[in-house]
Order: sequence, then structure tokens, then C-alpha cells
Amino acid sequence: MGYRVAVVGATGNVGREMLNILEEVEFPVDAIHAIASRKSIGVEVSFGDRILKCKDVEQFDFSTVDLVLMSVSGTFSKEWAPKIGAAGPIVIDNSSAWRMDPDVPLVVPEVNPDDVEWADRKNIIANPNCSTAQLVVALKPLHDRARIKRVVVSTYQSVSGAGKEGMDELWDQTKGIFVLGPSEPKTFPKQIAFNVIPFIGAFNDDGYTDEEEKMWRETHKMMDPEIALTVTCVRVPVMVGHSESVNIEFHEPLDEDEARDLLRNSPGLIVIDQRHDKGYMTPKEVQGEFPVFVSRIRRDPTVEHGLNLWVVADNLRKGAALNAIQIAQLLAERGLIGDR
Repeated sequence: MGYRVAVVGATGNVGREMLNILEEVEFPVDAIHAIASRKSIGVEVSFGDRILKCKDVEQFDFSTVDLVLMSVSGTFSKEWAPKIGAAGPIVIDNSSAWRMDPDVPLVVPEVNPDDVEWADRKNIIANPNCSTAQLVVALKPLHDRARIKRVVVSTYQSVSGAGKEGMDELWDQTKGIFVLGPSEPKTFPKQIAFNVIPFIGAFNDDGYTDEEEKMWRETHKMMDPEIALTVTCVRVPVMVGHSESVNIEFHEPLDEDEARDLLRNSPGLIVIDQRHDKGYMTPKEVQGEFPVFVSRIRRDPTVEHGLNLWVVADNLRKGAALNAIQIAQLLAERGLIGDR
């Protein structure tokens, strides 16, 4: 038996990827609906070999579906997720609106799968920030073995994290530099083509950005509030794929060979770590892939128990759409979709 599924925000990068992945993993679907704002009514999106026309979120009857996948703004989700959840279906939301709500589970299935059991408090489950998702998949098996004391993360985040507008801006600026002349930045605060920007989101009073804050707050909620974590988030001129340089200090000894074996045998991870000039993964190579990839595993000799990692994933997949579908699969396995 299949499920009745609606994708809200179906015309965006992540919404389209959700539809692609539902079909790729053969999630049991009896009926599928593409939902968007009024301005996108009738816009066509694909689901396998079918073409779906987008329906108006304000006119759609959500009591007719079992599961809703949402990829919309936090403001939109704040308004609509509770309404949809109250109508009956369970909502898996990709925005930042519900991640820190104590009555909403924040879930990465490889990390804290049991938290889906209390999703019925609001009928909402939150997807973490794209950079957090790939980070915690890599940290979890190491934390279980040696207890993480402190983590220092520098991210290298692709422009697709800022949506289609971010991708268009990189493309247009790159063309402009060679052909049309420079263009003024619109989506990003400074030129992104042939540049890096050490700023994502908005500044907090302490000098960190809200994107950086998301990473430590979400890691604390899903894994362990005792982990000290400091972050610098950087936007780079890459279309798809987020990378992270991760420095970890443990409470207990853990050498690089054991860490490599732990990661290699953990769900959702692939280790590509050979010490030659092509023995690591880059964001270009992980586009379209499901797993989180770990490379450059090596000891940090400056602390008693330390390791360095390079962590790369497709941010539109594991960082967003794939994680949402994996949550849906987990709910289905546990009989938590539909009448519960």
C-alpha cells in the first residue's frame, strides 16, 4: 500500500529534488501532488515520467494526504506547517522554522532515528541545516566511540544553498567577467564569482552569523549539548556540494586507523582517503550522490586526542531533499504515517 504525498514548494531546487528522490528510491506513492504559491499555479514539474501541474497551497485540502514534504521559507512554514499538521498529515519541513522547537523532533536518520516517535506532538518533523546534516553523520560514530569534547568547523558552502537565485548569480557573474562586463551582486553581499565570502545569513551580536549558530544549536539538539562547537561559514563559487574542514578533540583516545574503520562501517558514509593527489573527494564529484563522503583523516598532534577530517556532500540531497525522504522512509518502516 502506498501513501498520498504532497510536496509544498515543488518549484524550488529542493522541492524538485524531493520529487526526483521519491521516484529514485521508489517510495510507495499512491498519489502525488505538487503544491506551490498562487503565482506558480500551473507550473509543471516532473515526477518520474509524469508531469505534475502545481496546485495552490491556499486551495489544497491537506486532509486528503498522509505526508507533506515542505521546502519553503521559514515565515511560510511558520504559518502553514501547523495548519497542515492539524489537518492530519505529518509534515517534514526543510526550513529553519521548527528546528529548535522543543515539541518538534529534529532528525537525521543515521544519528537520532528514535526521535521520530514523538513527532505526533505537532505532526511536524524538522530537517536540519544542510551543513549540519552532513557534519553530524560524520561525527556520530566517532562520538559514540570516544566522546567528542570540541569541534572546530570551517564550511565551504555552494551557491545552491541560497536557491536558484544564488546559482543564477554565480553563472551570470562568471559570464559577465569574460563577456558582458561586471554585474552588481544581488543575492550575495559581494561578488561570488572567483571569490569566497566569509558570511552566510545575518550577523548576531556576538559576531557569529545565524548560519553558524544553527550548526552548533542543531548539533547539540540531535547529538549532545556538551559538545563545544565553533564554526566559520563561507560561501564559495561552487554550484552544488558543501565541504567542511572539521577538527575534533576527543575525551578518549581514538587513532586515525580506527576512526577510518568506524566511519567506513557506519550508515550513510563513504570513506575515500588515500594519500595521493587524487585520493579525496571534492564537491564536484559528489553531485547527485546520496552519501556523505569523508577524506583527509589524520591525527591532530596539537591536542592529546585529536583528528582532522574533510567532509563533503551534495547539499541538495543529504543536506535537504534526501534527508527528508529518509525521514519519510523511517516513518513508513515504523508505521507512523497515516492512522497512528
